[in-house]
Amino acid sequence: MNLKVNICGLELNNPVMPASGPLTGDLDKMIKLENSGLGAMVTKTISTKAAVVPRPCIVGTNNYILNTELWSEYSPEKWISEILPAYKEITKIPLIISMGYSPEDLSLLTPKLSQFADAFEISTHYVSEDPDLFKKIIDSIKNYSDKSVFIKFDPTIPNPEKMAQAVQNANGDGIVIMNSLGPVYPLNVNEKNSPLGSTNGFGWISGPVIKLLALALIKRVAKSCDLPIIGVGGISSAKDVIEFMMSGATGIQLLSSAMIKGKKVYSEIINNLPKELKKLGYNDINEIIGIAKNSNEEENFVKKTPVINLSKCVKCGLCVRACPYYALSMTSEEIIVNKDECFGCGLCQSRCPTKAISGVL
Repeated sequence: MNLKVNICGLELNNPVMPASGPLTGDLDKMIKLENSGLGAMVTKTISTKAAVVPRPCIVGTNNYILNTELWSEYSPEKWISEILPAYKEITKIPLIISMGYSPEDLSLLTPKLSQFADAFEISTHYVSEDPDLFKKIIDSIKNYSDKSVFIKFDPTIPNPEKMAQAVQNANGDGIVIMNSLGPVYPLNVNEKNSPLGSTNGFGWISGPVIKLLALALIKRVAKSCDLPIIGVGGISSAKDVIEFMMSGATGIQLLSSAMIKGKKVYSEIINNLPKELKKLGYNDINEIIGIAKNSNEEENFVKKTPVINLSKCVKCGLCVRACPYYALSMTSEEIIVNKDECFGCGLCQSRCPTKAISGVL
């Protein structure tokens, strides 16, 4: 099974990378993560000064992470003189350096960081609505380095297709989709405040809860430009990786799931990818890149009604309780479908825990 991918000339043994964040914030952390078998490394975002991070700064559930993290809490001088030289002596995989944020900041940082970088990733929390600023950002890096530049999109970007074209026209090399979503407010009703230490208790949300939004943005961008995409946002399994790559990504990043499930999620995903690809009939991961980006191009208005497999149905009644059209009822023997009342919405099939319902989706 071939898991190798090429992204802007970077040869990765597999498409799995960490997303920029606390798990890639210093030398020790990056070395530990690399031992998981990653295809490439991505640093925590380096800016012109060390960040002062409010605390508590990270809280989580099984479905999401909330954070108030900023860029690196270490100065660029520490990265340049200590962390990056030591890591480059050890690493065997490509290194993507995350930088931020203004063109002025990047003009100062790029000449000092280029010697360590195999590529650059630039977060755009602050420029998501200004395509002209993309050119200034890309130029501020390319004036000092020949390394590839990836622009990381914010999930609130108003027109991702237009922004992707702006990146391509500005000679950007790739796009990372997407950043965490926010601000969000995790109110604790007992304490009458947020557990986060930030102003107003606001944070940014990531993890499985934002996965479908990330997939939609990837598909939209993949259809609108020729640039390679690195997908990020809610990945927690090998199946998720396949979904992201089928939607148009060439590589993927994840971080929140490693904080929810534990850091072993990286090696588990890499080890499971061959098995999941084989189930689908593929021997090379490159075969799946973008194969779903042009699916569902036409709307469908055909009404289909559910078919109940009585041998699988355990009569839990969930479909009856959930049906928004009151089209299902249950007797002691079976689930009854009122085809006149049924709208063919598909909710019952998607919610059935035993897969006893078919015929709609």
